[in-house]
Amino acid sequence: MPHSKVSLPVIRRLPRYYRYITELKNSGVTRISSSQLANIMGSTPSQVRQDFNCFGGFGQQGVGYSIDLLHEEIEKLLFSEEKLNAVLLGTGNLGITIANFVLKESNGITLSAIFDNDSAIIGNHLFGIEIQSMDDFVSYCHNNSVDIIIVCTSKDEAELLAPAILESNVKGIWNYSHFDFSVHDESLVVENVHLRDSLMALSYRITHTQPSNIQE
Repeated sequence: MPHSKVSLPVIRRLPRYYRYITELKNSGVTRISSSQLANIMGSTPSQVRQDFNCFGGFGQQGVGYSIDLLHEEIEKLLFSEEKLNAVLLGTGNLGITIANFVLKESNGITLSAIFDNDSAIIGNHLFGIEIQSMDDFVSYCHNNSVDIIIVCTSKDEAELLAPAILESNVKGIWNYSHFDFSVHDESLVVENVHLRDSLMALSYRITHTQPSNIQE
């Protein structure tokens, strides 16, 4: 099966596989069965095997999986050979936190520019990167082969910026505003991240359902 046809739920599980496998690798584990990995993931052995079969299987049936091989192969799937170039829109508290995360914790992504519309801070530096005017971000994207725009503005500002963002020729939008980018261009990938939605879902589950150890 071509990787482009892998379902979104499988893709969303890959980072969790990678996180757990990295922890196992660092703790000295060398091999793991589908049952053991399913227990860690909160899924089933058949689900693990089905997920891995989307990418060729990663091992031989009956002998388990090599942790080193799993780590190497999933890392190849998640991270491109060359780092992806990202820019940040918005330097409020959330924008600062996301910028710090990308610079310190993310693999395969580099933050090259930061933009804001507050004239009082334009020209200042955040984590060593100059804050530029929001008016300049489209031309920057065209001139610097930007792959990802990280949106940490307000909902209203994101809605106003949407046409320019969609015309910037980037490959992906990592969106933390409350404005949902909905695009029909298959070459553009959008991740709309709603922290409020996640918190409300947690509140509902605490209030209305029994606690569960199963992780979605």
